[in-house]
Amino acid sequence: MNAYDEYMRGIVKPMREELVQTGFTELTTAEEVEGTMKSLQGTALVVINSVCGCAAGLARPAVREALNASNAKPDHLFTVFAGQDKEATAMMRDFFPEVPPSSPSIAIWKDGALASFIPREQIENSEMEQIKAHLTEELEQVCKK
Repeated sequence: MNAYDEYMRGIVKPMREELVQTGFTELTTAEEVEGTMKSLQGTALVVINSVCGCAAGLARPAVREALNASNAKPDHLFTVFAGQDKEATAMMRDFFPEVPPSSPSIAIWKDGALASFIPREQIENSEMEQIKAHLTEELEQVCKK
C-alpha cells in the first residue's frame, strides 16, 4: 500500500464508522456484494458512501435520521464506499444498472429488485431535512410489513 492509500484509509475511517455504528454492514469486496445481494431476502437499504461534503453533511445524517423516524424498517442495511472499495462499489452498481453511477446515493432493494433510488443530484442540492423526509417516505412505502 502506498502512502496516499494509507492516508486516505485514515481519512475515510470515521466516514465508514458513521454508518457501521448505525447498524450498516460494510461490504468491501465484489465477492461480498455479489454473495450478499444474490441471496438477499426481503428489503435492504444500501448507501453508496463517499468522501464528499454532501455525504458527510447531508446523506449520512439523513439516513440515520430517516431510520430513526420511520416506522417501516428495512430488513438489512448495507454500505459500499465509492472511491475506496472500487470493485465492491462497481459490483453493487451492477445490481441496479438502470441508474447512472452516483455517489453518494441511497438505494432501497426489495425482493431482488431496485425499488427506490436517491441519486447524488437529489442529495447535494437539498437540505438534510428534505432528504430525510424523502427517504422516510420511501421506507414507509417499500418496507411496510
